[in-house]
Amino acid sequence: MSDCIVIIPTYNEIENIESIIRSVLSQHKNFHIVVIDDNSPDHTADKVIALQSEFENRLFLEKRMKKAGLGTAYVHGFKWAIARKYDFIFEMDADFSHNPNDLEKLYNACHFGDADLAIGSRYVTGVNVVNWPLSRVLMSYFASVYVRMITGMQIHDATAGFVCYKRNVLETIKLDKIKFVGYAFQIEMKYRTYCRKFKITEVPIIFTDRTKGQSKMSNSIIIEAVFGVISLRLKKLFNTL
Repeated sequence: MSDCIVIIPTYNEIENIESIIRSVLSQHKNFHIVVIDDNSPDHTADKVIALQSEFENRLFLEKRMKKAGLGTAYVHGFKWAIARKYDFIFEMDADFSHNPNDLEKLYNACHFGDADLAIGSRYVTGVNVVNWPLSRVLMSYFASVYVRMITGMQIHDATAGFVCYKRNVLETIKLDKIKFVGYAFQIEMKYRTYCRKFKITEVPIIFTDRTKGQSKMSNSIIIEAVFGVISLRLKKLFNTL
């Protein structure tokens, strides 16, 4: 039995899924994985099923009927992990933009350090992003500046999607209230953690853009983030968060 579960949401990640699973499960630390697949037309879930016999009791699959957004996929995974009493619950992309070798850094920050939430941060020691166009880097960097201005959170990478939560954080946050799906979801999770006075630590990582498959970024995700931050702040002010 492991105390760590890595949640990997997928939609059309057939080019990456086997490699990322093998990389995570080959780490020195005994991690488990749950893949939350949104009925990928490219049969990502079938590849996961084919690998389960090789990684028995370490690799799990939750298959949803349709594409329903990153945020709801993670909430599904959080509830699944809480029910199974994992102590450390990770978010991670399937496309190797997050290096599996950094998982243990996040674990150490929570297990041996005092972090309740450890963030794999692209910006805490400068700008550590590889293969992104300058426009994308600037948008991501200044998104976090904007979040700091509106919310007061002193986090350098508010939109980061490579994180480790202690279970009690997710048990305390009202997961059923979370509705955002993209960048705004990542911001909301951090803000709810911050508002409940949990300790947040940023761990420097190098983020590398995907080389296989297609990005899920869209204009609607960006718009949701811009207005979602204001919505979160207003909910906090009116004590409805």
